[in-house]
Amino acid sequence: MTRITIDPITRLEGHGKIDIFLDDQGDVADCYFIVPELRGFEAFCVGRPVEEMPRITSRICGVCSEAHHLAAAKACDDVYHVEIPPAAKKLRELLYSAFYTGDHATHFYILGGPDFVMGPEAPPAERNILGMIHKLGVDVGKTVIGARAAAHDIVKTLGGKTIHMVTSIAGGVTKGLTEEEREGVVAKAEQLIEFGKFTIEILNDVVLGNPAYLDLILSDTYTHRFHSMGTVDANNHVNFYDGMVRVVDVDGAEIAKYHPRDYLDHVSEHVETWSYLKFPFLKQKGWHGFVDGADSGLYRATPLSRLNAADGMATPLAQSEYERYFETLTGDRSGRTPVHQTLATHWARVVELVYAAERTLQLATDDEITSDEIRVVPTAIPTEGVGGVEAPRGTLTHHYITDERGILQKVNLIVGTTNNHGPISMSIKKAAQGIIKRGVEVTEGALNKIEMAFRAYDPCFACATHSLPGAMPLIVRVRAPDGTILAEAGR
Repeated sequence: MTRITIDPITRLEGHGKIDIFLDDQGDVADCYFIVPELRGFEAFCVGRPVEEMPRITSRICGVCSEAHHLAAAKACDDVYHVEIPPAAKKLRELLYSAFYTGDHATHFYILGGPDFVMGPEAPPAERNILGMIHKLGVDVGKTVIGARAAAHDIVKTLGGKTIHMVTSIAGGVTKGLTEEEREGVVAKAEQLIEFGKFTIEILNDVVLGNPAYLDLILSDTYTHRFHSMGTVDANNHVNFYDGMVRVVDVDGAEIAKYHPRDYLDHVSEHVETWSYLKFPFLKQKGWHGFVDGADSGLYRATPLSRLNAADGMATPLAQSEYERYFETLTGDRSGRTPVHQTLATHWARVVELVYAAERTLQLATDDEITSDEIRVVPTAIPTEGVGGVEAPRGTLTHHYITDERGILQKVNLIVGTTNNHGPISMSIKKAAQGIIKRGVEVTEGALNKIEMAFRAYDPCFACATHSLPGAMPLIVRVRAPDGTILAEAGR
């Protein structure tokens, strides 16, 4: 049996590798997606005061620190049994909406986009953001950089820092928004909406306007029928900050809708010995292994699944794009028929980018956003709490249990990428089976097409890797500068 290893896999957050095993005929016999890093935040947060969690967990990842910051703050609110003031909620969501616009831009233009703009089989030295700027023009690069800077400026204004923000605490936020600051946020929000329109044009011209790319998106190689999860508001419209978690099956029928604090009634986690990541599945369906379809317990929690789980978008331009997306891919502009093509996640991400930009402006122009009523001081005895948001990479859940002094006794985190671990593994394997065939040369471009299967999920392995029960196998090697092994120890 022949092994092909892609190590490291590229254009993602964190580190991972793919091992592909070929049989004697040269076909793919098996494929493993491996994350060889362990962070263990769930373990080392135990013993800390719960109010520190919004600052600690934002360090899990410098890319999506806002998601962990706000999920942690919401969990702290729940631990202390406090309802935060409306203005505080709007300030948190304003920060989060601006962050979402910048984060989706990062993936579309820097991580995922090069595969389509430059082509999946373009040389690696060209298949990056610099290659895209060279091909599309310097003005495109300036527009992308300018939009990301505007999003980061809003986050810094509200959060105190561009990353690892410190503003959200139990009971609300520490800083309000002045009228002068609001005017600056409004101007930047308007810039982000124009950027959303610009991104739609790039998508139309470069991706959807290329029949070969559309065929690639619609191909069976990149298609799986998984259940879909996402947070929705009272109208079943997509909401990133607050709402109920909704799950629809492979045909679009609702099978669950629950408050984040009830997640353990609906989601469980399976463990495999070969990965530090767990494999969440729907309790209602059960764990049936790495299979898709109506009876599978696996679900996706991605931009694609959020659109599948919702009945629409809460802002006009995003709703128009939502309808065009579903009409093009399913023939049903209502969104009742789910999209199952993995690479269509990039398009769904653009729809969400537009919504995030529009929502940023909605909140920035809300009269209540400059209110001084931004915090309620908690007085109840702390106990247990759950906070959830939609991270760009999927549904994020923080669950804390404390003693009567607020000292953490147990921490559980299910992050966006962990939700998608099973589907990512299956997507990579199916792509490998569809691309690597007996008698066909395995080129770098072919291997990149396999990487495209995980890249659509925009995975963050720094967030996703946590402790497992028992001792994990471990080998530590000390190497000299020339690679010679000087010492080795194992467990």
